[in-house]
Formats: sequence, C-alpha cells, structure tokens
Amino acid sequence: MPLIYIVEDDVNIREIQRYALKNSGFETEEFSCKEQLCQALEQQIPNLILLDIMLPGEDGLSVLKMLRHDPATRSIPVIMVTAKALEMDKVKGLDLGADDYMTKPFGIMELISRVKALLRRTKEVEEETILTNGRIALDSKKRIVSVDQAVCELTYKEFELLKMLLLNRGIVLTRDQIMDQVWGFEYQGESRTVDMHIKTLRQKLGEAGGAIKTVRNVGYSMKE
Repeated sequence: MPLIYIVEDDVNIREIQRYALKNSGFETEEFSCKEQLCQALEQQIPNLILLDIMLPGEDGLSVLKMLRHDPATRSIPVIMVTAKALEMDKVKGLDLGADDYMTKPFGIMELISRVKALLRRTKEVEEETILTNGRIALDSKKRIVSVDQAVCELTYKEFELLKMLLLNRGIVLTRDQIMDQVWGFEYQGESRTVDMHIKTLRQKLGEAGGAIKTVRNVGYSMKE
C-alpha cells in the first residue's frame, strides 16, 4: 500500500486529505512543519509527498529544495499544494523540482487523480542510466549533464526536459506531450513555459544545444 506524507499546517485540510487518501487505499502520515517531516524521513521514505508552500518556519519551497539536494530523497514524487495561484509561483516550484502543482481550493477527486497519475509515472520501466547524443551526456542516477566532458549545471526541470528529448531522439515531441511528461499537469501559459525552458537549456548547452530543433507549430526534437 503506497505511503503518502502530508505536509500541511492547516489541521482541517490535513484531515480532508488524509480521509480522501485512506478511502482510496493509501497509507498516510501527517506533518505540520519541516522538522517533523525530516524526522520521519530518517525512518521511512514515502512513495509521494503532498507539500504545502505556506508552512511555519521554512516554507514549502525551501523544503522542496532540501529534498531535491539530498540523494536519499531526491527521487520522491512531490505535489505542491498552495493557496497561491500566480503562474510565477507555479514555475518557481516546478523549477525547484515539484512534479505537480495544485491550488487551493481543489476537489478531492482531482487530488486522488493527480496522486494516482504521478505514482503511475514513477512506476514506468527503468530508463537507461547514461544517455548520450553527440557531445551531450546525461547520467540519470547521478543527475549530471556534461558537454564535451565539462559539467553543465541545469535546473531540475531543464534536466528532465533534456532527458525526455534524449530518450526520444529523432522524434518530434509536441508541447502538450512535454508538459504532460515533464510538468505532469496543464495550466495557462504552458506553451511559454516550455519555450522558455528550451531557450535556457540551449543556452546552457552552448553549441551542443543546436541539436534541439524547433518544429514550427508542433514542438521540439533532438537531432540524432
């Protein structure tokens, strides 16, 4: 039975989430702050974390950053839950490594659907450890990208975007496909978000970034 950690300082919201998840066959543990979560992570790694942004002390974005920098927690699927609805708040959370994003108030059925969808994605067939294309090399386990053997620093989403392109070399990917795989949800302005990340990814890869081709009115592909 999948274990879900709920990190939320509002008792009423925690109870609603716990009730819905348990009725859908999930185990849950609840925490109101970073300190409680860290203590639990030392004992057991969950299958997924529901993480609120507005927490006492360190906020959810700081907690997310901590999770993504620790090798022991780096791969835990995280859904951000927040009252904030601005697009830039979503982009910031996603760039730090959130797998999905929900804005309060939300429906219980939507919550369960997103949790199940994210868990399904994490159970996909294990991918190749090392992906290469010309001068570019990506190590999935170490989460390192290099160009001509020189390390290239990427954000979490830039890394996932590059990995998707490498796994689908020679295949044209639509913006919707990229959003579904890399971001896991849809929101207004999604095309701009994909385009923005492609632009910064190309810049960071330097001349090697030219292998990422734009297919007009469709999407992008990685040239073999």
